[in-house]
Amino acid sequence: MGLILSVFIILADQIAKSAATQYLMGQRPIEIIENFVELHYVKNYGAAFGILQNQRWFFIVITSIVVFAMIVYMLRNSKNLTILAKLSISMLSGGAVGNLIDRVRLGYVVDFIKLDLKIYNFPVFNIADMFIVVGTSLLVYTVLFDKLEKKVVDRV
Repeated sequence: MGLILSVFIILADQIAKSAATQYLMGQRPIEIIENFVELHYVKNYGAAFGILQNQRWFFIVITSIVVFAMIVYMLRNSKNLTILAKLSISMLSGGAVGNLIDRVRLGYVVDFIKLDLKIYNFPVFNIADMFIVVGTSLLVYTVLFDKLEKKVVDRV
């Protein structure tokens, strides 16, 4: 399940970014939901919320190490992880690799979804970012309120 979900996320993200590049780059933003959601092409040379601009190699190295660690952890502990833990790690890995591909291939991450929140200037993001946020949220929930690993019951 985990590998299939991660691959699906990577493919969906890369296809959407390719379409955004083809149809949005150099164009005016396209409003999807009036005064709320628009498609707007942005080259992101930093991390979330535009922090750490132009740190390409830092992000490539850190992302590679984290994704590798998550994959090794999942492979070693797959039988003992809860479904929610596997789901969160798969989402995180898929999203991270989706953005990693952009950083390696292009030198920046393609972002294209913009929310117009009147109370907060939300940064432009992409599909990979959505899965990173949801995966991280699920992982935090799992660690704090649920359990990361199944309890092994000894039967006599």
